[in-house]
Amino acid sequence: MDKIPLIYLNSNDGTGILAFGEDDRMTYSQGHVLPAMDAFLQKHKGAWMFMTLSYDLKNEIYGLTSSNRDEMQFPTAMLWRPRYVVRINRENVQFLQGIVDAFSEAFVSNFMEEEMDTNFHHPKVEFIPAIDKQTYLSKVNTLKSHLQRGDIYEVNFCQEFYCQNAVIEFPMDAYFKLNALTRTPFSAYLRMDELSVLCYSPERYIRKTGTKLISQPIKGTAPRDADAVKDAALAEWLKNDPKERSENVMIVDLVRNDMSRVAVKGTVRVEELCGIHSFETVHQMISTVSCEVGEDVSFTDILRATFPMGSMTGAPKYRSMQLIEEHESFQRGLFSGSIGYIDPNGDFDLNVVIRTVIHNAKNGYLSCGVGSAITIQSDPEKEYEECLVKVKKIMDGVNA
Repeated sequence: MDKIPLIYLNSNDGTGILAFGEDDRMTYSQGHVLPAMDAFLQKHKGAWMFMTLSYDLKNEIYGLTSSNRDEMQFPTAMLWRPRYVVRINRENVQFLQGIVDAFSEAFVSNFMEEEMDTNFHHPKVEFIPAIDKQTYLSKVNTLKSHLQRGDIYEVNFCQEFYCQNAVIEFPMDAYFKLNALTRTPFSAYLRMDELSVLCYSPERYIRKTGTKLISQPIKGTAPRDADAVKDAALAEWLKNDPKERSENVMIVDLVRNDMSRVAVKGTVRVEELCGIHSFETVHQMISTVSCEVGEDVSFTDILRATFPMGSMTGAPKYRSMQLIEEHESFQRGLFSGSIGYIDPNGDFDLNVVIRTVIHNAKNGYLSCGVGSAITIQSDPEKEYEECLVKVKKIMDGVNA
């Protein structure tokens, strides 16, 4: 079981999609990824397909480059047709792709037992910040100088916490242990060759249902508190804080603009603006933007218009991505990218890869990226604290 490619998209409401085995796969680290993706999707039209899209797919879409260190070595894109796809609804199992046989039934049964098992292992991992606090503060102040000049209006600046020579003997076990602490709706576990991804994302990048697209960018974060009164006050503060709202509104405008490139004229609208959604560890400010698309608009057309997601870049998107490359210390790889699926009807659902631990067993590198939106109103100290709020539960949870 440990060597078989596997992905689990976990909604944390008792439902999820489990895919395993492999009939065909496309893996690209450079080159013309989107045309290859078009050909691969056409080849397997009518099948369930799963994918990872790294942040650096931006280079092909926008003609940019990435030259920061890349220890994780995650492919620019992976797209594969699994042999088996199973929908899990609490204790009920429905096979969506692949035959029901002794192997597949045993695999699903073992997986579900693993999910229920709370006898977790306890690896010891020491995360190290790739940049120290003073460097972080200095870089945020430099980015604020670009904001003051009007080069950008907002930029998502990220840092990395990492561990070298990390050994995670039971990555699925580690995923379920952390998932018990986070319980987010776009959580995912991926195992492919030497790579393991433990993703606890609260954010949807984009979903297509029929001719309707929706995107749900997150901007604005507040910690949870065990005291109900204090917790409610934190949520109320987030709802009304001018800085947090302005961050969200700027990205909503960017998403509306991106969507308009593929939308049927006049159909782009904001269904929810600056809604407060509460998760196990944080309150988040989330907006929902939707549009209608024509039947001739392809999956890669939508990627070209909307990727990478504005919540992980800033605005304007192109200049923000240039400054991100200049000031960050690592290639984001899958972090800030996406994991998701395309179903046989051509509908799809993709998350934003944040609150995520990625491990390369071949070189022992373990990475956890985290960022926040920098605006003209940003206090560098508070931005640093926000990053710690987002990432601390995950880093602590690995060792719990």
